[in-house]
Amino acid sequence: MPTQDDIVGAFGPFVSMDDPRSPLGRRHKLLDIIVIALCGAICGVDNAEELEEFGEAKEVWFRTFLELPHGIPSQDTFLRVFAALDPQEFRTRFVAWVESLREHGCERVVAVDGKSIRAAIDAARGGLCVHMVNAWLCEEGLVLGSLRTAAKSNEITAVPELLRLLNIKGCTVTTDAMGCQREIARTIVAGGGDYMLQVADNQKTMHKDIADYFDYVEKGGDAQGKMSRHETVDSDHGRVEERRYQHTTDIDWFQDRAKWAGLASFAKVVARRTDPTTNKTSEETRYYISSYGTPNAERAGKTIRHHWGVENQLHWVLDMAFSEDRSRWRTGNAAENFAIVRHVAINLIKRETSKKKGVLTKRKRCGWDHDYLLKVIGLHGDA
Repeated sequence: MPTQDDIVGAFGPFVSMDDPRSPLGRRHKLLDIIVIALCGAICGVDNAEELEEFGEAKEVWFRTFLELPHGIPSQDTFLRVFAALDPQEFRTRFVAWVESLREHGCERVVAVDGKSIRAAIDAARGGLCVHMVNAWLCEEGLVLGSLRTAAKSNEITAVPELLRLLNIKGCTVTTDAMGCQREIARTIVAGGGDYMLQVADNQKTMHKDIADYFDYVEKGGDAQGKMSRHETVDSDHGRVEERRYQHTTDIDWFQDRAKWAGLASFAKVVARRTDPTTNKTSEETRYYISSYGTPNAERAGKTIRHHWGVENQLHWVLDMAFSEDRSRWRTGNAAENFAIVRHVAINLIKRETSKKKGVLTKRKRCGWDHDYLLKVIGLHGDA
């Protein structure tokens, strides 16, 4: 079985967190509370009441490597601790922990997008649901970090704050249309990264200028030899999806180019979807600004496609496998802090590849099999 030293080695950045409780009222060790909560999140536990039941059911096992001086904490203790923990410190330590997991030295795409936790209503903030901005390392399938916002509209200010916490050097950061902001571009360039930002429809002048340029080229206009094109055809869920990408560094004509840090190119994608059962076709056109300095439509297309991993591989998993949309952690900082616990759990589950199963099945296996749970949390186990 693992020892206290093994736990410290696996979760070093979390071990020395400041304990928000008064020393006079501390019956349970903070490390014990965090480890039980993390194991619970991995095994399918979604609220404080279940955490207490989970801990009691596995108390004999937990005592083999946790101190538990007063037994398993109550649900009230779990609620109080996660409500009181400083989310900024918890987030910073999470980022440091993820840095120890990720690979460096080759190009990576970091997709940034927002997600609401709909059942976590915050009365102190006008009855709004908790909204998080998440950063997803696409190729490795890791949550890099997250930040709570006051409301969905505050993503614009939260994204630069989150990016400044992360190591994005050598990465390409992608956002949806809400993230196409000058401050976000400046923050990415200052951090040593590249960007591919979708232009919003409501940025009417820039959107029209870029659209008019691509129309001009398609009608025979001169792109100064700075245009690259690429096409893909995929079959997914019975649908045929055709995508036509164009990427150009011919942007000297763009009057506002100096206002965007690092701006070097524009991209256009036309996505055409055909349902063979109904023969109905839909088409969507999107435009992007980028710091990529060489016209390469294939590279631009791959980057754009990678962005949707944050929806398909993170947000969908959080709702379908972790029931995050129904999470009712509300008091104080509990919603944000337990969101971070779920992110730790997702990273650990996705990194364990000996079982070629989905996240939900792995969670169940962890609940049934102590050896496999130890393997997932990075200790030992021969499952």
